[in-house]
Amino acid sequence: MNVSIGDRIRVLREFRDITQEQLAQRASVSVDTIRKLEQGVRESARINTLRGLARALDVQLERLVGQPTVTQQLTDDGGGLIALRDAIQDPGSLPGVLGDDNLEDPPSPAEWTAQVQAATNSYWAGDYSHLAAVLPGLLRDGQATARQHDTEQVWAQLALAYQLAASLSTQSGHPDWAYTAVEKQLAAAARASDPLLEGMGVSTLSWVLLRQGRWEQAQSVAERKADQLEPARRRATANQLAVYGNLLIAAATPAARSDNHDQALELLTLAESAAVQSGPLRAYGSAFSVTDVRTQRVNVALAGTTGRPDTALSASAKVDLSEISRPVHSASYRVDVAQARYQTGDSPGALELLLEVEADQPEWIRFQTLAAATVQEMLEAERRRNSTLRGLASRLGVDPAL
Repeated sequence: MNVSIGDRIRVLREFRDITQEQLAQRASVSVDTIRKLEQGVRESARINTLRGLARALDVQLERLVGQPTVTQQLTDDGGGLIALRDAIQDPGSLPGVLGDDNLEDPPSPAEWTAQVQAATNSYWAGDYSHLAAVLPGLLRDGQATARQHDTEQVWAQLALAYQLAASLSTQSGHPDWAYTAVEKQLAAAARASDPLLEGMGVSTLSWVLLRQGRWEQAQSVAERKADQLEPARRRATANQLAVYGNLLIAAATPAARSDNHDQALELLTLAESAAVQSGPLRAYGSAFSVTDVRTQRVNVALAGTTGRPDTALSASAKVDLSEISRPVHSASYRVDVAQARYQTGDSPGALELLLEVEADQPEWIRFQTLAAATVQEMLEAERRRNSTLRGLASRLGVDPAL
């Protein structure tokens, strides 16, 4: 039995004991939209409308839209998302709790560092099933390596491993696990005595808070950390500029979600200036370049209660797709462009781009609420039955007719 977004809205609304009119007022959407969703006249709404409804109903967007919370493939050898949760929320790491002794010899710091780098590559390639298989063991090995080799280098790598855990948890619809992973990321960064690594931890935290719908906090923590780490530009290192710029990017997205577009663009202008000075680089498990900032301008233009798809397409004209170094980032950017194309009336162009992304990232795209919402909108508006669109909708799990 397929459960639609309208079904979930109705059940949650009735559980809250509020009327359609009251929900409309709380979410700042029209009551007609809610009525049509609950009656099945409409199967979806624009992503910003869905975000407003989720906040008004006090639930995560992922639950409202039915985002998958499992990887595509089952894993063997003790891996998987539940094993990842257990590795993140390890009771033995809590004060006053006696943990199990690790009887196995941990890998050497060099071996474990290589494993963290390989896992990072899997994440940015969108290979979530493989990453879910290896990451629980990676975290356990990291803890054991840190116990045996209590060095700042090992703690720095452990911080990056927890950053991966937070990122995968968030992408797979488990932001609460991600929050715990960020706590451990920040604790490991402190043991590494690396303020820039702590800065990247705050950037990760901002993203987790954003996915939890905590926009004001997401912006605030990133801005405050950026202010603290803002480098003296004449003497700044590339890594300092990269972390500072990533924090500004992290702050810009929730600012735009809160309809503070001018503030978001100001933050991105500062980030782009830092990127011009630093040059493109990879640092602390992420990347930073002028292109990274410009792709975010597209995303920011679509955010808020009233998106600006024309502005998003204009911004996309300044992005060289070949310069995006990470496959998942390239896919995310193209989903944004597809949304802008659809909202400006170019449904064929939007569908073509989404199919291209699916071909490149077949597992990643199934976790993306924006891709699903765009396809659902396209289904609602189709004049003639489009079998290609229906096929994509079926694979993304958003066509209740199939």
